[in-house]
Amino acid sequence: MEEERQPKWEGKTSVEIASMKPEQAWPCIADFCNIHKWFPSIDACYQLEGEPGKPGLIRYCVSPTVTLSLDGSDDHDDQQSSSTTTTTTKWAKEKLLMIDPIQRCLSYEVIDNNFGFKSYVATSKVLPIINGGGCKIEWSFVADPIEGWSQEGMAAFIGYCVQFMAKKMEQEHLLLQTSGSV
Repeated sequence: MEEERQPKWEGKTSVEIASMKPEQAWPCIADFCNIHKWFPSIDACYQLEGEPGKPGLIRYCVSPTVTLSLDGSDDHDDQQSSSTTTTTTKWAKEKLLMIDPIQRCLSYEVIDNNFGFKSYVATSKVLPIINGGGCKIEWSFVADPIEGWSQEGMAAFIGYCVQFMAKKMEQEHLLLQTSGSV
């Protein structure tokens, strides 16, 4: 019997940053191996192989560890229950598929992970805000369904991450402006 294929999940979110021009925001996105500086759910990110700024670059991202306390006592033990701790580190290897500094756009795919992604491709764009200055960051994705998630939950998570990323970028930019570095 052939396995029934579920349709791909697709989503797109965007956020505006009034205080940054596209050329100021783009370097944050284009620096593919520094996503941990901007994304809330990534502790570290580093280059595994390839050339910085070139398609084929592979990065390794590590998410915060999740610690679960499990009650290890049995019902026949009158002593105080003992606890054990299990630590799980979430990780992903991601490959830069395309980067266009003129259009301020890049795409990447998750090529290996323990998050549950079977297929995930994302595209990030930094666009000018016409008649208002500033910029807009667009983030879109196409993914196979992920066990334990809903498409709406995935889209909401990506939306939260992009909002968080924009706030961090804006804070860093304002800090540099205040210190006179920009």
